[in-house]
Amino acid sequence: MAFLANTQGVFGLLLVIVFFASAIFAPFFATHDPNQMDIPMRLTGPSVEHFAGTDQLGRDTYTRILYGGRVALQISAIGISVSLFLGLLLGMIAGYGPRWLDNILILFFDAIRAFPTIVIALAAIALLGPSLSLVTTIVIFITVPGYARLVRTSTLQLKNSEFILAEQSLGAHPFLIIIRHIMPNIIGPLLILVAMDVPAVVAVEAGLSFLGLGVQPPTASWGTILNEGYLIIRDTPWPIIAGGIPLILTTLGFTFLGEALRDVFDPRLRKGK
Repeated sequence: MAFLANTQGVFGLLLVIVFFASAIFAPFFATHDPNQMDIPMRLTGPSVEHFAGTDQLGRDTYTRILYGGRVALQISAIGISVSLFLGLLLGMIAGYGPRWLDNILILFFDAIRAFPTIVIALAAIALLGPSLSLVTTIVIFITVPGYARLVRTSTLQLKNSEFILAEQSLGAHPFLIIIRHIMPNIIGPLLILVAMDVPAVVAVEAGLSFLGLGVQPPTASWGTILNEGYLIIRDTPWPIIAGGIPLILTTLGFTFLGEALRDVFDPRLRKGK
């Protein structure tokens, strides 16, 4: 199999599996309660009892990292799944539907993409207040246009293909043509884009939480861990180190996986190797 021959892709897949496993089974791997305070043990370094040390309140940093992964997984899984569905639906409607509808949808996509992500996020949070559900909504809002545009372009390329024209001449319903012929041919590129978007979504959540605009304390999040670690970096560097490592590994894992999927799904790249 082409994917298994890609060492970088297999390594990325392993990192992704670790990310999912550590987040889903966080209570099993955790050694403490994520919010349990132990003031006498505050600001300690790594030890047998606390693998990544403790924070300013004596909470176990390793356990909080695990539970922070659950927040990252929740936002990326829900946000990207919903935006993928909406992008797939709107993109196929734009590509296969009438020209006037395509123009309206393209205008809508471009209007969203015209604003920087951070501007949209700050405006929404200023109006509605910070919350986990709002961060998820922001992720959906900013990622739908990318998926929809990719699907639209692929649909426009496929709708004039010979096998599509043959189905139309036989009187096939447009819905059946889209489901049976167009959708299976655009899933591959979408999976590549999804793999590349996950670390970006995780970074958005961590960045907003770092600024105090995302997940709110005492809920553990990689962003809040980094924020708290930054405030006490002169006393101990371990919260910053422990909070940064999972972000780096998650980004590397999904990036390597996306590159490998691109090589598998793009025949031109396979021929060039």
